[in-house]
Amino acid sequence: MAILALEDGTIFHGESLGAEGEICAEVVFNTSLTGYQEIITDPSYRGQMIVFTCTHIGNVGVNAQDNESPRAQCAAIIARDITTTPSNWRAQKSLPEWLRERNVIALSGVDTRALTRHLRERGVMKGAISTQDDDAARLVEKARVWEGLDGRDLVREVTCDEAYVWDEATLAEFEYKTDDRRLMTEDVRPPSSVVGRPSSVPSASLRASLRPHIVVYDFGVKHNILRRLVSYGCRVTVVPATTSARDVLALDPAGIVLSNGPGDPAGLPYAVETIRELLAHKIPMFGICLGHQLLGLALGGRTYKLKFGHHGGNHPVLHLATGRVAITAQNHNYAVDADSLDSARVEITERSLNDGCVEAMRLKDAPVFSVQYHPEASPGPHDADDWFKQFVQFAFGG
Repeated sequence: MAILALEDGTIFHGESLGAEGEICAEVVFNTSLTGYQEIITDPSYRGQMIVFTCTHIGNVGVNAQDNESPRAQCAAIIARDITTTPSNWRAQKSLPEWLRERNVIALSGVDTRALTRHLRERGVMKGAISTQDDDAARLVEKARVWEGLDGRDLVREVTCDEAYVWDEATLAEFEYKTDDRRLMTEDVRPPSSVVGRPSSVPSASLRASLRPHIVVYDFGVKHNILRRLVSYGCRVTVVPATTSARDVLALDPAGIVLSNGPGDPAGLPYAVETIRELLAHKIPMFGICLGHQLLGLALGGRTYKLKFGHHGGNHPVLHLATGRVAITAQNHNYAVDADSLDSARVEITERSLNDGCVEAMRLKDAPVFSVQYHPEASPGPHDADDWFKQFVQFAFGG
């Protein structure tokens, strides 16, 4: 057995199916129906326990292909029922076995509906989970005195140690075309003005030179963001979060991506200052999730903490100019304050239909834009994948 104790004194009991131990973390709920392995390995969940609202977790097991980072990132998972006997042709082991190997605590048999309703009503909370200490009052006190995530720099715990090149693309059925350029790694065709006619296939060296070089700041980047960029024909270099603007400019990027990541953007002043320096060069820039928030701070705006955050694959977003609605995958506890931005320079382009928060923005005087959600959608719907297409068009100079 194991205990989850929230800072307000609420207690939940369950069966331990993961690693043994005890940890304090922020408790959030995720409403996705699929993709638990991608969620658990998403660096944006660093320092958090995930409450899955989906009743059954672990049905398809785990495999070596679906990770969004090299390791499990969350502090613990909590579910109504965690399956110990998966059934899927891709499964290589069960979820509980995989969690134990990665030292992640898992609590099964919890009334997750009651827990989720409690978090929605009271807001995100600190919690302590233990498979060793059965004193609930003591665990409540541990949750209360835990420092929490506000103002902390969690990015340093998930960013890469040194720069590296990424060359893996997504599966062929998810590839897309843009104009007369096939933005795919298998066959990258340049504009017809370069080679004479659209059907001409350039040499390997010319193809490589025509692929735009994209530098990705790793604030906790998900693998599928990198795959989508490669699938659209980009050469991708990933750099640590602390990389200076000068070092990035030395790489001669055609575009810069500010990735997703964990925690409070206010705890990353070094990243904000670097982004501010890069903005002066008017290089195409694309912010995603935490990257969106950091861009907002670099533009002189403010961020604030949401009551219980956005975590799931079913969040509706309204494009203000067209009235089009996209269903998006999201994972964040903080948002950009629209009123803090300079409307003469920044345009808010999308809003959440759930709570009205800023979901996308762009600069009026530079090829720079950002989204609060996850366009790579792993897991989640593919409604927002065109953001990559637009960014790569900017990188091609279009």
